[in-house]
Amino acid sequence: MLSRVAAGFSPLPRVFTRILPAALASLHTITYGTNAPVKMDKSPTPDVNFGILVEQQLNQLCRHSKAKNYILNCVETFKPDDVHFCSGTEEEYQALTQTLIDAGTAQRVNPEHYPNSIYTTSDASDVARVENRTFICSENEEDAGPTNIWKHPTEMKKELAPLFDGCMRGRTMYVMPFSMGPVGSKFSKVGVEISDSAYVALNMKIMTRMGDAVWKLLNQRGDSEEIVKATHTVGAPLKPGEKGAKWPCNKNKYITHFPQTREIISYGSGYGGNALLGKKCFALRIASVQARDEGWLAEHMLILGITNPAGKKKYMAAAFPSACGKTNMAMLNPTLPGWKVETVGDDIAWLRLDGAGHLRAVNPEAGMFGVAPGTNRQTNLNAMQTIRKNTIFTNVARTPDGGVWWEGLEGEPKECTDWTGQLWTPGCGRKAAHPNARFTTPMSQCPVVSPEFENPDGVPISAIVFGGRRESTMPLVFQALNWEHGTTVGATVCSETTAANIGAVGELRHDPFAMLPFCGYNMGDYFNHWLSFSKRSTNLPAIFHVNWFRKDANGKFIWPGFGDNSRVLKWIFDRTDNADTATASPIGHIPKKGSLDLTGLKISEEQLNKLFEIDRAAWKHDIQAHRDYFKNWKRLPSEILNQLKALEDRLDSKL
Repeated sequence: MLSRVAAGFSPLPRVFTRILPAALASLHTITYGTNAPVKMDKSPTPDVNFGILVEQQLNQLCRHSKAKNYILNCVETFKPDDVHFCSGTEEEYQALTQTLIDAGTAQRVNPEHYPNSIYTTSDASDVARVENRTFICSENEEDAGPTNIWKHPTEMKKELAPLFDGCMRGRTMYVMPFSMGPVGSKFSKVGVEISDSAYVALNMKIMTRMGDAVWKLLNQRGDSEEIVKATHTVGAPLKPGEKGAKWPCNKNKYITHFPQTREIISYGSGYGGNALLGKKCFALRIASVQARDEGWLAEHMLILGITNPAGKKKYMAAAFPSACGKTNMAMLNPTLPGWKVETVGDDIAWLRLDGAGHLRAVNPEAGMFGVAPGTNRQTNLNAMQTIRKNTIFTNVARTPDGGVWWEGLEGEPKECTDWTGQLWTPGCGRKAAHPNARFTTPMSQCPVVSPEFENPDGVPISAIVFGGRRESTMPLVFQALNWEHGTTVGATVCSETTAANIGAVGELRHDPFAMLPFCGYNMGDYFNHWLSFSKRSTNLPAIFHVNWFRKDANGKFIWPGFGDNSRVLKWIFDRTDNADTATASPIGHIPKKGSLDLTGLKISEEQLNKLFEIDRAAWKHDIQAHRDYFKNWKRLPSEILNQLKALEDRLDSKL
């Protein structure tokens, strides 16, 4: 929270509304529930009594003193014209949608294509996460570690204070109480996001459990319930009479995290994880610190349930770097007859040990914030069915009939309006949709959503799967020897660069646990936290590594991927029951010959051998690359280096 001393104060603004009808736009109002609004005209004369009345109304809504003080401090510091307390109702969602349409920020998508959906485009400078402006503000620099950008919290708040003083003038301040995870679950955490973006409020309604149920929870539990304070502004205050931009933002951006005080402060961006602070900022960066302190795990992982033809079900969690097929795997359509996959989560998992020492996981999110380009009925049919209605499309193209389109989607139009507002035609040399174009959609609409999606106790995890995009070296699948080896497999997750603009082609890009941009503290300590679980339980999941992207001598993918990945999941499924389907290798357990179900798949013996080829020299090259990557890590656990040495010794052996 920005301190009152640092940020300064002005009289409270004259409006607290729960629903903002257009008819009341010329009035200051105080409303709560079904009570009749108290109306006051917009007299410029300060009225201290009104400030007292506002606090009285807030007392009726929220009895959590820390949340209440945070909200009032934000109101006084940011000086918005209006304040809107979010209820999370459908009525509110429709009213906020109309607010965006009236402002020219959004348009309705043709309801014949996508009912109750909208389309919006961002400013060209505000299209993705800004990792070079993302800070971990721990008290000590080493606590942020070698993978994060650090600034001392006092210095950062001093730098932010003048930016936030009056940052919401001319705008509405939205107050969003939200739960990450099912409301009331022991897995779940509560936050309050403050934002001056109706777009953020709409997205938070989809992506979190937001509104009245959380107000009620805070009132029931009082100050014993910890809250994460999530402060966001687009950084574009308005002068009296000034008309704002369709997509307000500021070229100066800060995405800052304060782990010790459980705070997030975001300035200047209205896009994605920069502004939807329940997502990566809370659910990973802050939650990873909460997890370390409280003995659980907050991970960049999908969660899926898989059922065999006999009706036996298991759950798996999987972590992949970007562009490695995580969402596709979460919603997989198996090609193996009789097998079924259900989705618990597509992006983030929170895992805790239960009384028997088994890891159980929940998806803390309520929606999907998926990448549109490349998504189609072949690559992810279930995702396409999920977005069929009630979806927010951002930075995709708009077709002449009011629909939406992006690269990779079936039915390429002869022309359309691209995400920048220009006419697009095939062959014009531009992308119609931004490569990071997104859809925000409720997880509950997924046709294969697991019935355990809202289970407050989570689901039991039998296997943890890591993966990367490797054209060579890594086999299709292998199993780690034990938890310590599996932790090292996660710590050394890599993908090969595929374009010259992000490094030399084929160069290893390290992404430990697929958490490189998202770990909120020193990653050496994070590795140690993972290692500690073997001392706490003997019932931990088996750990595996997969690679769907191995290529042949002609540069073509050997493995078909997509639904055929179910064949690998079947082998993993059986191995968690200790099936005798593996053989020892220097890198871990690999499938015995004939143990991978290839029924109906056209793949030659030569191709299969290539998928599981272990090039010992290439593996040794990787080991040295890992050592080089870790060489300046002051808190790297010795066990990681010991595991790399043991792997090197096995590669030198006749195993």
